[in-house]
Amino acid sequence: MIRRFVTALVRAKDTGDWQPVLAELDPDVEIDDLDISLDTEHYKGHDGFRRWIAVWNDAWESWRIEGLEVRPAAEDRGIALFSMIVTGKGSGIELSRQDAVVSTLRAGKITEIGYYNDQQQALKAVGLAE
Repeated sequence: MIRRFVTALVRAKDTGDWQPVLAELDPDVEIDDLDISLDTEHYKGHDGFRRWIAVWNDAWESWRIEGLEVRPAAEDRGIALFSMIVTGKGSGIELSRQDAVVSTLRAGKITEIGYYNDQQQALKAVGLAE
């Protein structure tokens, strides 16, 4: 489910078809973007997801994900690890960092998303690292 979500997210940024992404999310999904350099807002529901993605898309000229690895973290949690490559708006400077998404799953949907711009921090959050 987490792999489908991330794959659909990458595809949707190019096609504009967000329905496959939303299909993986609970209608009351809660999103915490722990990258305080972008924002500190807590997002809720499908509309909140759309606002979160709009903030992300407004921050970068372009972005892509490489090297996706998905691991189980607990009975109801999983973690996606990947390289996030972004190009700055205006500057054209390309940056790469090791990001992660921690997801909580219930009844076949993603109910919580924690976005980390530090994989070690995310791994610690789910008990997979010290």
